[in-house]
Amino acid sequence: MTLAFDAAIAAFQPALPLAVAFSGGADSTALLLACARRWPGQVRAVHVHHGLQAAADAFEAFCHEACARWSVPLVVRRIDARHAGGDSPEDTARRARYAALDEVLSGTWPDDPVQTLALAQHADDQVETLLLALSRGAGLPGLAAMPARWQRGGLRCERPLLAVAGAEVRAWLQAQGESWIEDPSNQDPRFTRNRIRQQLLPALQAVFPSFRDTVARSAAHAAQAQGLLEELAAGDLQTVGLPPRIAALQGLSAARQANVLRYWLAASHATAPSAAQLQELLRQVQDCRTRGHRIELKIGRGWLRRRGDALDWYN
Repeated sequence: MTLAFDAAIAAFQPALPLAVAFSGGADSTALLLACARRWPGQVRAVHVHHGLQAAADAFEAFCHEACARWSVPLVVRRIDARHAGGDSPEDTARRARYAALDEVLSGTWPDDPVQTLALAQHADDQVETLLLALSRGAGLPGLAAMPARWQRGGLRCERPLLAVAGAEVRAWLQAQGESWIEDPSNQDPRFTRNRIRQQLLPALQAVFPSFRDTVARSAAHAAQAQGLLEELAAGDLQTVGLPPRIAALQGLSAARQANVLRYWLAASHATAPSAAQLQELLRQVQDCRTRGHRIELKIGRGWLRRRGDALDWYN
């Protein structure tokens, strides 16, 4: 039952020292323990205390106790992950968590800096992410789901368990005689991800026993196609200029206009338009044929406006 987990850890080749994002749940507990055994003295743990539920203190206490037993240095960061009105609670918590991880990993061990950050999402998490993306009508970035590895600044980030089923992760941890903390929110049916886990995944398992592998292949195909679109967008952005010139945009097909504008907004302003916002932006760009024509559109947390012969985004 644990062969897939053992194989995933054996295949994991991080640059050392390695940090593991450690929540205290089963998945990150298994990943941290396996890494600490494989690379003793080269592994650190980072726990982010979100402050969103009463169980958060118990999670932190568990992480301290486990790291003390395994001789793994632990750093805890407390954050305020409450979301503003109109924001996704999950997205707000994710952004705050990554900001905290960046802060810890960039400044905690200056004499022996962390080279790789490992996160414990597994195959079930990948399926849930893809199903959520499908439910929202996502494009290729959403259908690509979670990458197995990527660069974040100068840091290598990896998800070594992305091909391992959640049940196999827990089976491995139980075989080691180790416990973990269950997050009470994982049983809350108000969260769509929990309903997917509790209702859809068992049905998929019954009808398509290999669904985790096939979903992973589909996500990989989407990620490859998205990479090609980003290469095309990078070339088109050099052509239209930075910020994009309206006349140059009008020389592209509508599909390439949409592609380069999404790329520019994400790369330069860390924002993404909705499908409706992007469609309206394309209409306004197409209609902009006179010197006095205005373009103004709410995008993300800011505004996209015409400035001279180009577009610009203001926060």
